[in-house]
Amino acid sequence: MARILLGVSGGIAAYKALELIRLATGAGHSVRVVQTPTSRRFVGEASFAALSGAPVLTDEFEQDPARGAFPDQQPPAHQPLSHLQLVANADVYLIAPASANTLAKLAGGLADNLLSSCALAASCPVVVAPAMNNHMYEHPATQANIELLRARGVHIVEPDTGRLASLGEQGPGRLAEPRRLLSVCEQILAGDEKPEDLRSSSVPSGSLAAKDWSGLRVLVTAGGTREPIDSVRFLGNSSSGRMGLALAQAARRRGATVTLIAANVGLEAPSDVSVRPVCTAAELQAACDREFPECDVLLMAAAVADFRPAEPVDGKIKKGGRDRLTIELEPTADVLSGLSQRRSPGQTLVAFAAEHGPEALEHARAKLSAKGVDAVVFNDISRADIGFGSPANEVTILTGAGAREVPRATKESIADSILDTVDRLRTNP
Repeated sequence: MARILLGVSGGIAAYKALELIRLATGAGHSVRVVQTPTSRRFVGEASFAALSGAPVLTDEFEQDPARGAFPDQQPPAHQPLSHLQLVANADVYLIAPASANTLAKLAGGLADNLLSSCALAASCPVVVAPAMNNHMYEHPATQANIELLRARGVHIVEPDTGRLASLGEQGPGRLAEPRRLLSVCEQILAGDEKPEDLRSSSVPSGSLAAKDWSGLRVLVTAGGTREPIDSVRFLGNSSSGRMGLALAQAARRRGATVTLIAANVGLEAPSDVSVRPVCTAAELQAACDREFPECDVLLMAAAVADFRPAEPVDGKIKKGGRDRLTIELEPTADVLSGLSQRRSPGQTLVAFAAEHGPEALEHARAKLSAKGVDAVVFNDISRADIGFGSPANEVTILTGAGAREVPRATKESIADSILDTVDRLRTNP
């Protein structure tokens, strides 16, 4: 995972930086925080230090107890210059929120505080997320500063449009949501020069972005089931649940009512989504049986075990000097096929196929009819740079009309492509 240096400038949106740290550390990233003095009027150092697990700096001349090291590093033996060592150790420098004043300083090359000094010293990618009142954001000076920074190679995450801090104010200037900010950083760290999520998320990024899903009920499964061998061991798989979470978030952003059945997912679920945690294939089946009749769209992204121990042990199996242990497996129920047989008119079902080997695509294509679904999303798990646990993916979406290849992109972008396909299927069944 990566080291993210987070710069926080003054503004009410500074509270969102706390959520960003929680999401980033939850995903395994290491975070350090630098603040402007004004930002402390909104969120204090103690909050950032508690969530990041590292000292927070606001002044170039204060000594850093960690000596520029991130939580996953050992501090050096000497006392380095903070603004040099922090960015030297960082994989990406994210400034969020970036006030109008901070944008002007960055564009002018000023270095009158630790945050701006770090920006000048940074050799890693720099990501800037503006947040301010809409009149300030739309002012020609602010727009010129943004364009100048963009021309210098700074990644600008456009703000969202909506309700602002001032009572009754609406417009562009809302800080991008923490999930989108983290997604941009992860895309950059994955080598993407032009991250998909730089643009405002007020409108989804898919080609059918204007499609309103208000009134649609979407059921998403995510993660991987675990089948107990004994009281402490289980058979499982490598699914992190990232793809399912991205689908849930994309559907919710389009206005759908979303229920997420999460099988052993350690990542944070999107807001405004109803979550049903499960562990085993049987528990996932029971949850699907309850939720499926009421849904309009089923996105079956969870990796469900095909087999389970026939006789799990109540207690812990002891080694007891034995050279080997034989475990008899029995098949689990085919959850998706069972749901497909009970589908109602108007329901759209999407399966996911993680396949390996030269016949992988054909195996995925066979599932289209075998499972009785409208689409199968295929990805090649033989590739280390996509799929399980990775923030990126590359898929082929198979439908009765043919195949659509979606090149490597973040799972958030892939999710929008999948939902675009669902739109087409529902428009032209």
